[in-house]
Amino acid sequence: MRSRYVMPLKRRRLKKTDYKKRLALIKGGMPRAIVRRSLKNMNVDIAEYAVSGDKIVAHGSTVELKKFGWKSPTGNTPSSYLAGYLAGLRAKKKGIKKVIVDLGRQKVIKGGKLMASVQGLLDSGLKVPVSKKFLPNKDRLAGKHLKTIQENAMDEVKKAMEESL
Repeated sequence: MRSRYVMPLKRRRLKKTDYKKRLALIKGGMPRAIVRRSLKNMNVDIAEYAVSGDKIVAHGSTVELKKFGWKSPTGNTPSSYLAGYLAGLRAKKKGIKKVIVDLGRQKVIKGGKLMASVQGLLDSGLKVPVSKKFLPNKDRLAGKHLKTIQENAMDEVKKAMEESL
C-alpha cells in the first residue's frame, strides 16, 4: 500500500521561502527589490519575473563599495544604505521607476539595515511603497553613531557612484 503523505517543498521545510507571500509579490506585476543580508554584507537585487526564472535587472552589494572608495566596514547601516543606492541607480539606468520590496523571511526592525537599503532605493529616485516610520534617521545613515566612518565619506562615495554610472 502506498503512502499518501506528500512532503512539503524543501525551501518551505527549511523555512527559507514563504511561497504565499512570494506569489502575492509576483502577482503585483512590478519589479521586486530583493534585499538579503548577512553579518558582513548586504545584497540588493532588482528582479523581474519570467516564467523560466527571475531575471536580475540591477544589483548592488556592499562588497562593490570598495571600488567607489568606501574604506569603512561593510556590515553596518551606512554601507547597507549605499548598497540600496547603488542598486537604485543601476535600475533607473535600465528604465525602472517603481519597485516593491521583497524582504523574504527576515525580521524587519525599525531603522535597521534592511530599512537603510530601502532608504537608499528611495534616495536614488525609485518609488517604493513603504511607511516612513520604519526608515532610519539621517544621522544613522550618515554613520554618526560609528567611529569607523569619516565625515564626508558617504558623499564622496555617492558622487563616485553617480559619475561611474
